Amino acid sequence: MPRIKCHYLDCAFLDEGFCSAGMVELDPDIGCKTYTANSEDTNTDDWDVDEEELEEWEELDEEGEDEWEELDYDDEN
Repeated sequence: MPRIKCHYLDCAFLDEGFCSAGMVELDPDIGCKTYTANSEDTNTDDWDVDEEELEEWEELDEEGEDEWEELDYDDEN
């Protein structure tokens, strides 16, 4: 029996990364027509970004911009 790797993270038929549905219908334009959202409440709290943490990342990004040296590709040829 072929195994179908599933990329939907919240599908009710998802079983260790593979589809466990008895029959799968795929549409080339919209994707899997067998997909059914999991009835369990998915916890999205883990994806919430703390504002202070976001500001720290932005500060690090701004500091790091000065550290990069510009490369001169004309000297190589």
